[in-house]
Amino acid sequence: MNEDTICAIATAPGGAIGLIRVSGPQAISITDKIFTPSENSSTPLARRSAYTLTFGHIRSETGDIVDEVLVSLFRSPHSYTGEDSTEISCHGSPYILNRVMQLLIDNGCRAARAGEYTQRAFLNGKMDLSQAEAVADLIASTSEAQHRLAMNQMRGAFSHELSLLRNQLLHLTSLMELELDFSDHEELEFADRSELQAIASQIETLIARLTNSFSTGNALKNGIPVAIIGETNAGKSTLLNALVGEERAIVSDIHGTTRDVIEDTINLGGATFRFIDTAGIRNTTDTIETLGIERSFQAIRKADIVLWVIDRTEAEKQIATLSDKVLPLCEGKTLILVLNKSDLTSRQLSIVNCQSPINKIVSLSAKHKEGIGKLQSLLIEAARLPHISQADVIVTNIRHYEALTRALEAIRRVQEGLSTNLSGDLISQDLRECIFHLGDIVGEVTTDEVLGNIFKHFCIGK
Repeated sequence: MNEDTICAIATAPGGAIGLIRVSGPQAISITDKIFTPSENSSTPLARRSAYTLTFGHIRSETGDIVDEVLVSLFRSPHSYTGEDSTEISCHGSPYILNRVMQLLIDNGCRAARAGEYTQRAFLNGKMDLSQAEAVADLIASTSEAQHRLAMNQMRGAFSHELSLLRNQLLHLTSLMELELDFSDHEELEFADRSELQAIASQIETLIARLTNSFSTGNALKNGIPVAIIGETNAGKSTLLNALVGEERAIVSDIHGTTRDVIEDTINLGGATFRFIDTAGIRNTTDTIETLGIERSFQAIRKADIVLWVIDRTEAEKQIATLSDKVLPLCEGKTLILVLNKSDLTSRQLSIVNCQSPINKIVSLSAKHKEGIGKLQSLLIEAARLPHISQADVIVTNIRHYEALTRALEAIRRVQEGLSTNLSGDLISQDLRECIFHLGDIVGEVTTDEVLGNIFKHFCIGK
């Protein structure tokens, strides 16, 4: 149990209302020192019941009123941190918030570190480590899909899945240990190798499913990367501006204006798309522009979806020029051919020689924002994102993915050992390693260094 009582401003600056959180063994008594209930409610906080709101005043050392406030009261273990806690709702003035913080610190609190409230919740058993990390994801969520994934994880869907896996592993381990304990009694058989292998196979399938979900989870959490590529002056920057709804990139008739990649995001169909506007691809002797073009090719390699923007007035020429450079990089990706400047020509195009791996073709005018809705629909379709229900478990955290990958390697070694009649003690070692890596995700096995690295990325006050 932490002996310090901590305090922090838990709301962003600039709002009408500010919130200060206080947590720790002296949270209620310290708040009582600076808080005076209204005349109609003179009972101090220390004698009040949990889950109550009390109206009153925060007063300075000299008795002057700093602000009218509401104080929420929570008693251990029924609070976010599992400790005695108060929350002071006051006006959002930076002066008032800092003055209240100063009074709390002068009376025995210390300022909380980043993520310390959630870290205390984890240490006090209010949530496991994967749920604690989901709190940060929930705060950072900017789309419906990100919000739903974070809520699922915070409510324990991932933890429940890992618990089922752990129970199966413990059952398999117990059978192996029994086999070792009674290895000198050949007449006793607790489970034959085929049964053990069947159990290991089920576990491997479950871990592999979680591991494979990371590509989807990562796209949902960080945004689906979409590279906008094409020749110079094809309208790539104009298209980016039309998609995101603001003048994000410089638009000019001068070739080679975009020298570096420009990124921006939008939400479509409940998911985040991360657009990457790249330098126009052409032959050039300009050193800086050449570097930009190389980054264009790097963006294609990293993207899940590629928008190849072509000036429709010279479509055949641009396709013939860039096909050999672009198409090999787009294998396995969704490639959408965007015929821009369709307002300038209506003639039929002959592009049948450029079929694969192009998935879709759309004509539009980025300048006049005509056809943008059709392109957005194609992007949502191309993303092929699953509907996230409350029961779905999708891995979004790189730390979890790494642990699951190691657990998967361990259980596959178990399967190999069972099929080759490897010694039971060696198989048991791999089983224990698998259990260790799964336990690492929920914080059953961790270090102060790991915890510090996780919680330092949280905001102050959470």
